[in-house]
Order: sequence, then structure tokens, then C-alpha cells
Amino acid sequence: MTQLQAVSYDEIKHLVSNRAMEGETMLLNMGPQHPSTHGVLRLLLELDGEIVISCIPDVGFLHTGIEKNMEAKTYQKAEVMTDRLDYLNTVGNNLVYSLAVEKLVGLDVPARAQSLRVILAELQRIASHLVWLGTSALDVAAMSTFLYCFREREMVMDILELVSGQRMMTTYIRPGGVWRDVPVEFEAAVRNFLKVMPGRIDEYEALLTKNPLFIDRTVGIGKISGEDALAWGLTGASLRGSGVAHDYRKFAPYSGYEQYDFAIPTQTGGDVYSRYQVRIQEMREALKIIEQALNKLPMGPVRSNNYKFVPPPRSEIGTSMEALIHHFKLWTEGFSPEKGSVYTAIESPRGELGIYLESDGSPKPYRVHVRTPSFDNLQVLPVLAKGSFVADLVAIIGSVDIVLGDVDR
Repeated sequence: MTQLQAVSYDEIKHLVSNRAMEGETMLLNMGPQHPSTHGVLRLLLELDGEIVISCIPDVGFLHTGIEKNMEAKTYQKAEVMTDRLDYLNTVGNNLVYSLAVEKLVGLDVPARAQSLRVILAELQRIASHLVWLGTSALDVAAMSTFLYCFREREMVMDILELVSGQRMMTTYIRPGGVWRDVPVEFEAAVRNFLKVMPGRIDEYEALLTKNPLFIDRTVGIGKISGEDALAWGLTGASLRGSGVAHDYRKFAPYSGYEQYDFAIPTQTGGDVYSRYQVRIQEMREALKIIEQALNKLPMGPVRSNNYKFVPPPRSEIGTSMEALIHHFKLWTEGFSPEKGSVYTAIESPRGELGIYLESDGSPKPYRVHVRTPSFDNLQVLPVLAKGSFVADLVAIIGSVDIVLGDVDR
């Protein structure tokens, strides 16, 4: 199995065939600033004419050291770092971190906060898929789709800004619940999105699904079987596009997902087109989940009243000395979980997103490790690319749906 690694020029001769060293095939760098690598990714390609003989991903150009930086902060202050991992799934990053902290300290979450988490996580899933669809279509010269997808994404960004004050780096979901309750305009904005979005998805499909040019560029390209996808550790739409119906929202439900009726879309082609079809259907299923959660959204508090781990409401700080003390201690000293470790995973737009937290009894995590879907899914690129044309490689990269902030952490 080819592992992702930094590739020096001295190591190239050990990674390519003898034909390349003898000049029979050509070595070509794709990236690290090529627009179709979907980020700062370098691919070392060995080509026989226009056919890809081998493809070696070279990562690390965007390395941020987020995991180690989180270990230098208290559990509360570390959460803002999670927004910077997969910057197209900031709500999901907040969610999985909050779930891990709650599991570590045994923290409860009110029912209203659980429902709000689901609504916002599914809105974020749709927004992420819209970026994927628009950019991947642009890779194969479908420019109109790109413009339409970003039009609908703005609706989601407006909702995120409405509830959190930020379009992207929201840090809205926090251990014990959410930052604050949603404003009165929230329900109307979400229902308007639910009304508009199904017709817009129909428009995307009218542009692409039966388009002969799109079909030529995607059907039979970048194929992988379900068995091989499992062997390589693929998750998310890249796995479901090969016929494996695995989804953490069903497999290990969190935040009350077991309450909602939704399907796990799969396709059996295992190619770029199948992965496109899965994500299109996932957007439709996400709309169903959002509507169900909105219809049964309960009244009540939106964060735990366990002030040992959760800051008290700002309204209490001016009237309660106890609340003021808790607020001061949490933001200056933090809280100290008992020694132990937890692993929690969710279904992000790209697949299994997991966080491992280990506590040594201090206010700062001893170890933070993030299992990011982009990093694990990217290592299958050599398998998908082998034997394809260079022109097809841009569609293959797009179909995996990587975010380099998710890879280089």
C-alpha cells in the first residue's frame, strides 16, 4: 500500500519504475499549486505518453501543527482550532470535538441543543457538497454549475452567520450544547432553504446527470471495487460509491440521529460518476433530516447547567457571584478531567471524522489526534489514477473530495 509521504528528489528513484530512470517514461510534477489538485497538493506522475503509470501524492505543504497547538491549550480554548481543520466542515469539526469532550467528562446535552446540532451539521454537509459539486464540475469545464452551486451555498452561509456571527469559523457547537439559542429568524430562514433547495438540485442534475460530455468524463473513470475500497480504508461517499452502505449516522448514531428517517445512498459503479450520484442523493437526504429535526425542535435550554465544565449564561454573571466564579475559573484555569482516553467519530461530508483525546488529569489534553477522512481517502489516489489519462486525473482528484487543511494538520 502506498503511503502518503514527503518525497525528496533523492527518493524519487526508489519510487518510480526503471523505465522512468532510463528515460522511457516521463516524470511530471502536478502541483503543488495546480488548480485542479484542490489545494496545496503535489502529485509526482510517471507517464507513458498520456497514460498514468504511477501517481505518488506528496503532502505537507499546508502543515499547521493543529494537534500539538491544541495540546497547549485548555479543552475549551482548543476548540477554536478545530474550525481550521476541514474548513468546509467547521460545524462538523466543532461537533466531533464537543462529543469527545462530553464523553471524556460525562457531560449531558439538552434535547434542543441536540436537534440544533443536527440541523446545522446537515446544512454544513449540503454546503460542503455544493463546493465539491461546483469545483468538480468546473474541473471538467462545466462552469455554470459552479456559479449555481455557490449561489445556494450563500444561503447556508447566511444561516451560519445568523446563528453564530460568522460565515465559516463558527465555533457554535460547544461542549455541553451550543453557544447560544438561535434567533427568531432562524426557522424561517431554514424553511426557505428547504423550499428552494430541492428544485436547485434538480437543476444541477438537469445540467449534468444525462449530459453526454459529463458522462464521457466520469463513467468508468477512477474505478475501485467495494472490497478494495474497504481494504484501503475509504469512508464517506468514496466508499458508498463502490456499493458499501456505511454511514456513522446509522452505524453508530450520535446527537439523536437514530430519531430520523433517512436512507444511505449507494452506487455500485465505483467510478467518478457513482461518487457524483451518491453526493447528489446525500443532499436530498440531508434536506429530509433537516426538515424532521426542525419539525420536532423542542423548547428548552441549549446548553448544560453543569457549570463545572460549561460557562454559565452571560445573563447570570451580573447577578450571581457563583456564576461569576465559575466563569472566571473556566476561562483562566479550565477544567481537569480524570485520567483516561476516548475516541469519537462522526460522518463528515468526506467520511469518518474522529477525534482521540487523552487526559492526564490536567486542564490541557495530554494528546489530541484527529482521524481525518481527507488524509485516509487521499492515499487511494495511486489506485484510482493508474491507467487513466492525465486529463482524467483532475476528475479523479475531485471525486475523492479532499480538503488539504484536513490532510496537513
